[in-house]
Amino acid sequence: MPDPQQMEAPEFRDWSIAAVRLLQGVIYSDDAKTWDIVLRSRSTLETYFARLALMLVVDEPEGYAYLRQWHDNEYPVGYEDVPRLVRRSSIGYSATLLCVLLRDELRRFEEDDLHNERCVVETSALFDQWRVFFSARQDEVRQQREFAGVLRKVEELGFIRKFADSPEAWEIRRILKARLPVTELEALKQQLAVTVAASAAGPGGGEGNG
Repeated sequence: MPDPQQMEAPEFRDWSIAAVRLLQGVIYSDDAKTWDIVLRSRSTLETYFARLALMLVVDEPEGYAYLRQWHDNEYPVGYEDVPRLVRRSSIGYSATLLCVLLRDELRRFEEDDLHNERCVVETSALFDQWRVFFSARQDEVRQQREFAGVLRKVEELGFIRKFADSPEAWEIRRILKARLPVTELEALKQQLAVTVAASAAGPGGGEGNG
């Protein structure tokens, strides 16, 4: 095995810091140092990630950057066999529902709130919106435990971050706009409405937890 101390590493370039951070998740403009590297080295980063079949998306007005896998129709000749680094995954009904509620909250904030820079919502308000989509006969303590787990999952996805502890509140991150555009939001809201209606009409009212 080669000795790492004897290997000759290429000359350091600070864009490698941004590259690793992008592979880890979203970069926001409030991370000033890394954000500046992304903007300065954008062309280099785009070329580097293109070799991995990844696209660098930078939204300067909204202040975030992230990677996405090329769509099937975007693969140039010769890249068809490159394995996917960003895998498609389903986050489940409960987390999808919360994402829809968060995205709707962000849309209302942008339309109505002209004074605050951050869209912040308390956990209790989110829970009250979320639980409406489930059977009223479910145990509230059990629902609260499940909701806490859903919040953690959505936090891991980078869509929210803790804003305050007392009362507990969350900042909705603007990357959710890219992950869930308005057209997709409306389609999901319609699907959720159909699911809730079908559950209510089923035997015993359903649990709405498919």
